[in-house]
Amino acid sequence: MPQTDDDLLAFDTGDLEDWDEQRARAALGGRHGALYRNHLRIALQLDSWAEAEGRRTDVDAHYKAGYTQALQDMAALLRQTYYLPRGPH
Repeated sequence: MPQTDDDLLAFDTGDLEDWDEQRARAALGGRHGALYRNHLRIALQLDSWAEAEGRRTDVDAHYKAGYTQALQDMAALLRQTYYLPRGPH
């Protein structure tokens, strides 16, 4: 079943440093809307990957924490429209 834009934007924004819902919705309705939807789907996969990585017991705790943080950071950047052409930065 296809995800709606609201489904794709249904994530916790509390830890996002530069979250702007108006910018996100404008991106969804703009020239690069399909690309941004793809980024949001990738971010969902990164969330799942980070969650699974956090449950691992076969790696060093510091490595696991850093790896998980990197996955979460990438998801955050994708969600904040940073990788769209002419993104905020």
